[in-house]
Amino acid sequence: MALHVIDHPLVQHKLSIMRDKETSTMKFRELLKEISMLMGYEVTRDMPLMYEEIETPLMKMNAPKIAGKKVVIVPILRAGLGMVDGLMQLIPSARVGHIGLYRDENTCLPVFYYYKMPANKERAVILTDPMLATGGSACDAIARLKADGFKHIRFMCLVAAPHGVRTVMEQHPDVDIYAASLDEGLNEKNYILPGLGDAGDRIFGTK
Repeated sequence: MALHVIDHPLVQHKLSIMRDKETSTMKFRELLKEISMLMGYEVTRDMPLMYEEIETPLMKMNAPKIAGKKVVIVPILRAGLGMVDGLMQLIPSARVGHIGLYRDENTCLPVFYYYKMPANKERAVILTDPMLATGGSACDAIARLKADGFKHIRFMCLVAAPHGVRTVMEQHPDVDIYAASLDEGLNEKNYILPGLGDAGDRIFGTK
C-alpha cells in the first residue's frame, strides 16, 4: 500500500487558507468540510462497479453502479468529526462509526473510551483524522478495527508528517494513506510543521 498526496489545485488552495492563523473557526470548519468532500473523490476512486440494466427516456442501457462493499466513515474523536460531513455529502448512504482514545501517561498504552461500529465487518472503512503526526493514534485505531474484524481500511488526513507516515506503513502496510500534504516534520511537542495548529481547537473554537 502507499501514501497518496492529493495535489489538486482546489485542495491545495483551501488547505493554504486553513493553515493561516487568521482564518476564523467558522471558515476553518467550512473549508475542512469542502476539502474532505474533494479528497473523498480520490479515496473512493477505485471502488468496484457493476452494471445494471436501466431505461433512459430514449433507450435501455447497462449502467455502471457501485458494487460490493458498503462504506463506513470512522472519525477518531474529536478532530476527525470535522471530516465526516464532507464525506457524507459524497456518500450519503455511508454508516458512521466512532473511535475515542487517549494514551495513558503512565503506561503509554492506548485507552479506548468510546468505540462504536456497524455490525457488518465487510464494510470498507475510511478512518479520518486531520493530522497524522507521530502515527500513534492512527495505528492504535487501525489495530482496534482489525481486532474487531474489519479488513478494508483507508486512512484519510489533511496534513501528515514523514514520521507518522513511516509508522503507519511499518505497522499496517496494508492500509493506504490519503493526505492533502506531506509536511516537513515535527517540533519538540510533536506538532506538525508547518502544519495548521491544533485541528480540534480550530474546528471547535476551543483554542
